[in-house]
Amino acid sequence: MSRRAFLQSLTALLSGLALPAISQAKPERMQWKTLQTSPVAGFQYHQGETLWPQLATGQPLTLVREPGNRFDQRAVRIDWQGEKLGYIPAIDNAAISQLLDRGETLSASIAGLKNSKNPWERIEVEVRWKV
Repeated sequence: MSRRAFLQSLTALLSGLALPAISQAKPERMQWKTLQTSPVAGFQYHQGETLWPQLATGQPLTLVREPGNRFDQRAVRIDWQGEKLGYIPAIDNAAISQLLDRGETLSASIAGLKNSKNPWERIEVEVRWKV
């Protein structure tokens, strides 16, 4: 048997052994990773005060990309049950807006609530990324 024939046979054999292992491998489970925690900007200008008594820690929020926003091209609106609470602060929205633009799966929830006169301290939002 020539060296070339031997190597071809060996390669074929090893390929055949590797295929069952690959086909039986379980795909890795997608996991949620916390991307950031931020206050809600503009809480006092939208439905936040009206909805305040109904809000609770852990409730899901919806992130809505607003590329045409006249104040911020990277604007990401935060909705609770279809009502606008405010926005991810402009200083914190670069990564979130880019991920949403790419079609990545993000989720958000209320991470904390605080009775405060300062609207920036009222709601804390956790944004998670499915990776």
